[in-house]
Amino acid sequence: MPTFMLSMNFTEQGIRKIKDAPKRAKAARDLGKKVGVEIKHLYLTSGDSDLVVFVDAPSGDNVAKFALALGALGNVRTRTARAWSAEEYQKIVSELP
Repeated sequence: MPTFMLSMNFTEQGIRKIKDAPKRAKAARDLGKKVGVEIKHLYLTSGDSDLVVFVDAPSGDNVAKFALALGALGNVRTRTARAWSAEEYQKIVSELP
């Protein structure tokens, strides 16, 4: 199943209610299940992103639904990238012409 990385930043609303973040993380897992996305890892980060979340999903369509629904709640803004494991990366490189 493809893996995706979502980089997230808290909105003004999200940071004002930061103490609710653990409840929101649980709600995000439940939301993901509804749209076919499984949250594998969630990290609080420093730097350009406040959070980084790794998810597995059948397709990018599922992840788009997840990111849009999550963003609509108003607590985070998301950026999404497809991620390939080391094994997947090696296979891709081995198949280059």
